[in-house]
Amino acid sequence: MNVGFYVIIFQHTNMIGEEGGWKEYEFFVFLATTWFINSIVQTFFMPNAQEFSELIRTGNLDFALLKPIDTQFLISFQKVDWASLSNFAMAVALLVYSLVKLTSQPENPLTLQWSMFLLYPFFILCGVMIMYSIMIALASTSIWLGRNQTLYNFWFYITNFSRYPMEIYQRGWGWALWGAFTFVIPVLIVVNIPARIMAQPLRPVGHEWYWPFIALVATLISVLSSRFVFKKALGAYRSASS
Repeated sequence: MNVGFYVIIFQHTNMIGEEGGWKEYEFFVFLATTWFINSIVQTFFMPNAQEFSELIRTGNLDFALLKPIDTQFLISFQKVDWASLSNFAMAVALLVYSLVKLTSQPENPLTLQWSMFLLYPFFILCGVMIMYSIMIALASTSIWLGRNQTLYNFWFYITNFSRYPMEIYQRGWGWALWGAFTFVIPVLIVVNIPARIMAQPLRPVGHEWYWPFIALVATLISVLSSRFVFKKALGAYRSASS
């Protein structure tokens, strides 16, 4: 359904965005990247983030705190939803199909380089870590707020912005959204950077060279900030037996 929706869109336009925008198969690389990141997050982290408030309510967080292992690591990897990896397989198929089309197009065919295949999974990992950081920070607020289903809904609303190219926000009042979701809550760079590396390789000159570095800094800040929030929340936790 998702692919069909964008096939219909590209029947009415040749590109999403203006200068430096995304043509049809370039955007399908973008879409495959979205599936890669979301499938990893939903497989390894989503079930555990949803379970965190239950651990607090039932008092089972006490047992996690007593184990000789980092509490955040233990809570983050208690369960794995292997069914969500079906989206990962679909992403592989869509990515391969799109790259074949891009490399065989008659005008300006894409030239694949070994550096692209090294940087692409690395920045996908960065995207996963940013998404995880936002999720675990919101889940940690369960200690202060109890059940926080509204915050999970907030996570879905915020991460929906990552499903679209950042170029579409660069007009009018959209610039405010672009700035907020690039530098404050950096969800726009989660998919945009790895997808652009693969479909539209970043040039070493011009205004694009700094985006990978912004992605690295955003990942580091997101991970450290979520760790701080998690530790701060645990400091406010009162044992179920107290």
